[in-house]
Amino acid sequence: MAKRWGILGLVLLLGACCARPCCPEAPPSAPEVAPSEAALEASRAAADLDRLVGWMTGQFSSAKQAEADPSYFDIRLAMARIWRERDDGRWLYVEQAAARALERPYRQRIYRVTHVGGDLFESAVYALPDAQARAGTWEDPASFADLAPADLELLEGCAVLLRKMPDGTFSGSTLGSQCKNSFGNAKYATSEVTVTEKGILSWDRGYADEGKQVWGAEKAGYVFDKTRDLDP
Repeated sequence: MAKRWGILGLVLLLGACCARPCCPEAPPSAPEVAPSEAALEASRAAADLDRLVGWMTGQFSSAKQAEADPSYFDIRLAMARIWRERDDGRWLYVEQAAARALERPYRQRIYRVTHVGGDLFESAVYALPDAQARAGTWEDPASFADLAPADLELLEGCAVLLRKMPDGTFSGSTLGSQCKNSFGNAKYATSEVTVTEKGILSWDRGYADEGKQVWGAEKAGYVFDKTRDLDP
């Protein structure tokens, strides 16, 4: 009997101990912290910027449009990422040439693509020194290691503002008559651009002071079909 009461007392003692803090318990898990709205917005913007630059990067051709409508030329467009180590935007080298004269591009630029805010993105446009010497270098982005943003000339007013549309594409233009241009007796130029997964619609036009168009396609923009992806 004494032995039975001894065992019962031990059980009661252990039960009492576990009812008090002497019995260690697992610490409560930290509550999950939901990402802030600002963090979610930054993540969405980064994903959209990746998508936009990925669609812009590659080789493009207006051959199909030129074949269907002789008023358009067969133009080739190439855009390649450069300066990947920079964190102040995505930098692209851009080259545009007639299909019959690829070795002599008539337009060479560097674009800096950034997120402005919300669904808005900017493609700033820069001229580069000794451009002709770099013809064809879109195939060798590492060759731009000897060049830096400080060597470029920002073309004021010529940035294209692109907005992400409800269907996921990006569409926009330059602002008013801010992009000064002297080609073909023009005083300013405008650009309207739509970027999709399959290609780019680009309508560049030059205007005289009185608003008369003096160069560029008259009916609609050039349709550049993507013919080759490049590493974005």
